Amino acid sequence: MENDAINTCWYTIFNPTSGGGINQNRIDRILSYLKKNNIAYQFIQTQYAHHEEILVETAIQKGYSKFICIGGDGTIHHMINGIMKQQYTDSTLIKLAVIPTGTGNDWVKHYNIPKDPKKAIQLIKNNKSILQDIGKINLLNDNKVTYFNNAAGIGFDAYVVKNLSSYKKWGSLAYLIAALSSFKSFKKSKVTYSIDSVTYKSFLFLFSIGICRYAGAGMQFTDFKNHKSGFFDFTMIKSISLFNVITQILKLYNGKISEVKETNCTHIKEFQLNQNDSCYIQADGELIGKGGAVFKILPNTIQLITA
Repeated sequence: MENDAINTCWYTIFNPTSGGGINQNRIDRILSYLKKNNIAYQFIQTQYAHHEEILVETAIQKGYSKFICIGGDGTIHHMINGIMKQQYTDSTLIKLAVIPTGTGNDWVKHYNIPKDPKKAIQLIKNNKSILQDIGKINLLNDNKVTYFNNAAGIGFDAYVVKNLSSYKKWGSLAYLIAALSSFKSFKKSKVTYSIDSVTYKSFLFLFSIGICRYAGAGMQFTDFKNHKSGFFDFTMIKSISLFNVITQILKLYNGKISEVKETNCTHIKEFQLNQNDSCYIQADGELIGKGGAVFKILPNTIQLITA
């Protein structure tokens, strides 16, 4: 493909396992809508887990700078990681659009991106984009780097993600049911951590580190302010009872988590969890490891097509 054609073409990645699987008729309709709207695209389907990262890196190396994700939060997460880990193009020159097919769809809900593919494709045609902050996680155990575009969690939140596969059949309720079921078996850890270079020690139930508003299929774990502020939205819970979780659960959905007395909500630029092999860590709903980690905010990093 010539350079001019590549510059105008949307490299379109489809995850066939998103949302529990998509039938061929649905993907054919999506591709026909792209054609009807005169949106040039190169279509490719993922073959295995994390394949998106390799596909994105290879495409950028060839000169592509515009990407469409046909998938859910996990597919978006992997494409973001492909963009951030490649070394061929400044990430601020890359555009990413989403045609949602997932179950949780937390990131697209934040931006009011329609689940109706015709309407989502209209946003791509409108080509309105914003620069969003991205989070960077350095895992201290193996020096692994992971990026996240929505939210990350340490402690109970990540422990729930670890157990989530057993509850996938519940769809958008899977996280809530997994959380209630995991509460009894979860063990708090005593941790040493730093917030913007100030060190603390305490027992940990949960640290939530957010960029956008929603996680866990519509829950709001942080006191959200702005997705391009240069700060993480940060929530810490040292301890909470199951009874209080149940009685306060509406505040997890209506944006009033800061009113729960056990929470401490603030806004930070950097967080470090010192080495602790008992703490699970998740990013954008994916379990990424255990132990110590450093979280940093990267302001105004990727162009995203929004409503």
